[in-house]
Amino acid sequence: MAATVHTVFANLPHIKSTTTSTRTRTLSVSVRCCVRTEEARRVTLSNKNDSLDICRVLNGMWQTSGGWGRIDRDDAVESMLRYADSGLSTFDMADHYGPAEDLYGIFINRVRRERPPEFSEKIRGLTKWVPPPVKMTSSYVRESINVSRKRMDVASLDMLQFHWWDYSNTGYLDALKHLTDLKEEGKIKTVALTNFDTERLQIILENEIPVVSNQVQHSIVDMRPQQKMAELCQLTGVKLITYGTVMGGLLSEKFLDTNLSIPFAGPPLNTPSLQKYKRMVDAWGGWSQFQVLLQTLKKVASKHGVSIPNVAVKYVLDQPAVAGSMIGVRLGLSEHIQESNAVFSLALDDDDVSSIQEVSKKGKDLLRVIGDCGDEYRR
Repeated sequence: MAATVHTVFANLPHIKSTTTSTRTRTLSVSVRCCVRTEEARRVTLSNKNDSLDICRVLNGMWQTSGGWGRIDRDDAVESMLRYADSGLSTFDMADHYGPAEDLYGIFINRVRRERPPEFSEKIRGLTKWVPPPVKMTSSYVRESINVSRKRMDVASLDMLQFHWWDYSNTGYLDALKHLTDLKEEGKIKTVALTNFDTERLQIILENEIPVVSNQVQHSIVDMRPQQKMAELCQLTGVKLITYGTVMGGLLSEKFLDTNLSIPFAGPPLNTPSLQKYKRMVDAWGGWSQFQVLLQTLKKVASKHGVSIPNVAVKYVLDQPAVAGSMIGVRLGLSEHIQESNAVFSLALDDDDVSSIQEVSKKGKDLLRVIGDCGDEYRR
């Protein structure tokens, strides 16, 4: 897709704009972010200068940060190799996910030594930078990114996804411009965002920063990205990478036909992700309504011979502007390689989609309850 940003935003009068310095001139940047599917499992994110192909099901490494069980380094790396060998070759991490970047560095060196060059060319390591609200100087940004490059043992980061806590501090634009400079130097291959809302994504694009994606929370329960964000993404070509798509495991057979209101009657909510997404269920409609959703997903899953998480991931992957979805991995503790790969052979038909939509729409409008994408982190 090729369209000037000026023309694109003229078609979005409903998206409130608050910055005036870049509104009074026509922007010449042409953002050409697109996704072209080479095969069912891989997709290419691109803009006019850069491109990066990723696996559409990403291995999320938040679980290495503590709270899900003790991670053994060697077992974790062996698990990463098994995921990659199966074709699940894209790993998502962050500077604050415990040893995640260090594990990737060990893993990628194993790949270089033990796998053929054509194999290593398909491995992707996506990381995030979540800085404190300090002045975003060129030297500060460079030093911070160099830490991730060293930990991951790569000359160039495949993707740097940027997070910002406080929109009232417009230093995020300075940081992104410095990140773009590092991309031009070859230190970063693609610049992206995480947990930015629609209004700020618009401002960023108007400032001629051609990000390729925005990583946001998105599930059958949390459809906020489709209410505002997806329209801007479709018009500009920026894509969505989603997390929370299986809600930390709540969207699974394990929680079907359970009653969490009775102490010890159901599976324990004993991880940070389960606790986080249970709060989303409460905001959306409560446990009884969630059980109706699980029952509907189970019917669809049984019809296709797959699992509830497969249906949950595929439903989101089929949404407009979505390039890939995250499934958390508990490296060295448990694996769901075969189940994750089953997503690629699943095709939901119109009846499946209609039945899921019918239940999903009975929940509360989380855009009204919580706000736009990422607002849950800024309340």
